[in-house]
Amino acid sequence: MLGPVYYYVIVGGGLAGLQLALRLKDDVFFKGKKIAIVDPSFAINKEKTWCYWEKNRGRWDFLISAEWSKGKFISTFTEKELELTPYSYKMLPSEAFFEYALDEIRKSEDISLIEDEITEIDTVKMKAVGKSKSYNATHFFDSRVSSEYLETEDYTKIYQHFKGYHIKAKKPVFNPDEFTMMDFRLTYKNSTSFTYILPFSETEALVEYTFFTPYITEEAIYDEQLKKYIKDYLKLDSYEILREEQGIIPMTDFPFDKENAAEITKIGTGGGWVKASTGYSFKHTEKKISKIIKNIKSGHLPSKDLFRKKFKQYDRIFLDVLARRNEKGEQIFTNFYEKNSVEEIFAYLDEETSRKTDLKIMFSLFDPEFITSFFRKLKP
Repeated sequence: MLGPVYYYVIVGGGLAGLQLALRLKDDVFFKGKKIAIVDPSFAINKEKTWCYWEKNRGRWDFLISAEWSKGKFISTFTEKELELTPYSYKMLPSEAFFEYALDEIRKSEDISLIEDEITEIDTVKMKAVGKSKSYNATHFFDSRVSSEYLETEDYTKIYQHFKGYHIKAKKPVFNPDEFTMMDFRLTYKNSTSFTYILPFSETEALVEYTFFTPYITEEAIYDEQLKKYIKDYLKLDSYEILREEQGIIPMTDFPFDKENAAEITKIGTGGGWVKASTGYSFKHTEKKISKIIKNIKSGHLPSKDLFRKKFKQYDRIFLDVLARRNEKGEQIFTNFYEKNSVEEIFAYLDEETSRKTDLKIMFSLFDPEFITSFFRKLKP
């Protein structure tokens, strides 16, 4: 059954789909262009938080629940205080974002929220085929993850997987002005694994145990490591777990963007918008959408120059080292944080550095394994 004809169909109402819809809604250039967001469910996701660093004030400050201007990095080799200014590290609950985004979009006369599951995009007939209807459009923004990625073994796959406890202690134990980016003192069996702490007060914090590994672990291991860290390093025997969160984020050099075409732009995780070497996605999503809007208004394909090749190559090399020699993660990250300024680190991870700074950072990370991975991942 043929449904209405839209100018754009956005497949997926997650972070990328809703951020894109908000930008289209707010830009007069797209006024009057009918847009559909198609997702199996628009139920509010309450189980996730996004964190990101940003200079000065930002677009989403009215939704953030916490913010830090200081941090620290801890390993068995060193402990480094991180003065973030002019950056700050921000935490945004998914519930706040989804409630705001969906409320704003529902006010728009040009955007429809449609509950359906898209199974195929037919670029000949220019329609997205759903289980209930088909949706014709001039262009499709597709957040679905390629089935090829799930099946292939031809690319490096690291998983950032984690579990966190939002705990409330009976005594002051946290410094609410300083978050912990990585604490490697408690690692799991020669893996790249660490504790991450976001303090909200002297007695409350999100304590998260995180792995960057080529494998997924059993849930009991997260609990074991979290409880051990809380007991041995925070010195807490009595505390309340207010909430738990858990997730798996792909860190991979799979070329999601190869499916971009004149009719389709892949977005979000399905478009390779998760930074491969860190797992961060929130600010990368915002930047990619800004580029898409600029491209459209300039008469280019939406996907034109969404990625910078040199940073994709840097990520490929790093992931290959981590996949082959996962136990080296602590030393690599220690070098990264010890030998570079916070501004250099954040600019590099935001893909905003010059070749000169890139070289400085590469030399700071140097290990013979990077040479091996460079030639293993050399692209023609």
